[in-house]
Amino acid sequence: MNKKNMTETFEEIIKNGPYQIRFPDAESLDQDEEWCEVKIDDKWERIRFHDYNDIYNIPGLYETIFYRTLGTNSPYRMSEFLDSVLKEKDIKAQDLKVIDFGAGNGMSGEALQNIGVRTIVGCDLLEEAKKANWRDRPWVYADYFADDFTQLKSDTIKQLKNYKFNCLLTVAALGFGDIPPEAFYEAYNLVEEGGLIVFNIRDEFLKIKNRKGFSALIHHMMQEEKLEIELYRRYQHRYNVHGEPLFYVGIVATKHSHLTKKDLEKIK
Repeated sequence: MNKKNMTETFEEIIKNGPYQIRFPDAESLDQDEEWCEVKIDDKWERIRFHDYNDIYNIPGLYETIFYRTLGTNSPYRMSEFLDSVLKEKDIKAQDLKVIDFGAGNGMSGEALQNIGVRTIVGCDLLEEAKKANWRDRPWVYADYFADDFTQLKSDTIKQLKNYKFNCLLTVAALGFGDIPPEAFYEAYNLVEEGGLIVFNIRDEFLKIKNRKGFSALIHHMMQEEKLEIELYRRYQHRYNVHGEPLFYVGIVATKHSHLTKKDLEKIK
């Protein structure tokens, strides 16, 4: 999609959507620098894409920016990838107990429900995400925890362990510092060995020169055979604010062993 066609698409969406939005003309914004302006109460307000707390506080704004305008489809693609692996392994979706890590307002959990998953627990750092979920999709999660996974309290860990998770899902939340490796470590270790680990990451982060943080951890886990890849698929995640496609890699893997503190030390 070129910029002219994308602008026309934006205008059509804005015309029929709940919010007027406009994007910057700058040609050199990285993905974690993207922003837009939203007209609220006749005033244009600038919102950075990674300021999720501000976005979640405005009903429908997240969907307007990322899904209706920029064409994000990762929740549905990742559920599609998971469903493909389940069918190959003859596993019933209703037998999964999923921790949706970085759950946001529940779109990824809703996509899981569409393939037949019934037990899903949402987790996110932001209290605003939890409130947005209960406001927008209260039917999705069996429970929702708004907690910093690098500082979990013992009673929260106990509650989470009681679910006996056999699947971890995290969608569009890794690689930009939103979820540090230490937090992923805690969520990953809540999943039983033999369970499924489902996540996506920007394709650029998997290149050798960019292996740091979470991408370095994933590379280490595969080298140490803690994960066995079942599906590895590059796909278009969404458009950026300039109308250019952003590509991610979706991964579904079987977990063979827990992470240790030494694993985290090796990637620093």
